[in-house]
Amino acid sequence: MPPRGNPTARQGRLGAELRKMREAAGATAREAAALLGAGQTQISHIEAGRFGVSEDRLRRLAAFYACDDRRLVDSLVAMANERGRGWWEEYRGILAPKALDLAELEHHATGLRTMEIAHIPGLLQTEDHVRAAFAYVDPELPPSELDPRVEYRMRRQAVIDRAPPLPPLPYDVVIHEAALHIKVGGTAIARAQLAHLLTASERENVTVRVIPFAAEDFAGAGHSMLFVRGRVPQLDTVQLDAAHGSTFLDAEPQLKRYRARLDRVGCSALDPERSRELIRRIAQEM
Repeated sequence: MPPRGNPTARQGRLGAELRKMREAAGATAREAAALLGAGQTQISHIEAGRFGVSEDRLRRLAAFYACDDRRLVDSLVAMANERGRGWWEEYRGILAPKALDLAELEHHATGLRTMEIAHIPGLLQTEDHVRAAFAYVDPELPPSELDPRVEYRMRRQAVIDRAPPLPPLPYDVVIHEAALHIKVGGTAIARAQLAHLLTASERENVTVRVIPFAAEDFAGAGHSMLFVRGRVPQLDTVQLDAAHGSTFLDAEPQLKRYRARLDRVGCSALDPERSRELIRRIAQEM
């Protein structure tokens, strides 16, 4: 089987974790290849996400690397055993690969934490809001390109409304008051968006907290980000938006820094009930 030409972020992450494990053990790729009776090139492909790895081989490698973190190994095995094509694959060749990587990360998450300073979180946007936002960013987009982007954003939202046997996905949102005043698409659409945000905040698995303009301990140092919790903390991922697309961070020092940043910014936010009161007031004043 030829190597994958464009591994997904998740496939690359599995390989990267195996490489970290090997390097922490002080083992060489040649030694790992000899253990599996494979070539060194094959190990390189596995660690780059270009080749998959069987459960048996993965566990043999973990034992050889003296990794005694059973939860981490079991989580990597679960990643290696993922064989199905997710719904996002329908958009391959239509949308940017990193957009698809984000949906895949969300699908496999055990929890999501997001912080937004100037935008309503994408998973809580109405269709009218989504369409207006995309049209504003690129007014020249023809319907043949705009419609798939809107449809894709709306389909991603199903992740916070998962049906049994999957448990509801915890979704913790911190949003600055500034984002609530921005009238994306005009007053009527903006007011409907706030009503939708209020409804979502009543869900058992969704927590919405607002940082008010009056907050004296918020220095404006926060920026939009999504923190995706994995099966174990080592498999967490931070997603950042930029004009060129998404950036994914997963080095442990980065994860530690962003966990602390989320906790610190969250301390400036109102509790959920006071946040709902503020959202209602802003909607009424529009």
